[in-house]
Amino acid sequence: MAFLDIFKDKKRKARSWKKTVKEVKKTPEVKVEKKAKKKPDLSIDGPKKRKTEKKAEIKVESKKTKARISLRAWRVLKEPHITEKATNLEKENKYIFKVWPRINKIEVKKAIEDLYGVDVASIRIIRIPRKKRRLGKTSGWRKEYRKAIVKVKEGQKIELLPR
Repeated sequence: MAFLDIFKDKKRKARSWKKTVKEVKKTPEVKVEKKAKKKPDLSIDGPKKRKTEKKAEIKVESKKTKARISLRAWRVLKEPHITEKATNLEKENKYIFKVWPRINKIEVKKAIEDLYGVDVASIRIIRIPRKKRRLGKTSGWRKEYRKAIVKVKEGQKIELLPR
């Protein structure tokens, strides 16, 4: 039976493989180590100091915090609520904004101070309930929302619409 000859050849192949492994191990290995050369600083001012690099890093961090502040403001405020009544309240330094439902007065104050750069005197938050509306046979609901009435200190303004 010729198909059983497969098992006989394994022993021969294994012996020849071990010889080749031994031969490979006998060859000596040469390791070459390269030393990195330092390039001389050819700038006019000389080598840079670490203090200046730290100052540059601090400036970058402050830019990131400004971006975070504006992101915080847009998570709190939806949009300014512009109506006839709101424009009349601007004479009394009061501005109306639509805000998200779970926002509190402290978050609104921080967002407006950061976004517009004004000092907030007081804040009132009002919940406007949903109202039933009907168009022909179909009836539905107008969405519920919250408004924040923000009073700004005397002499400061927020320009909501460009004039």
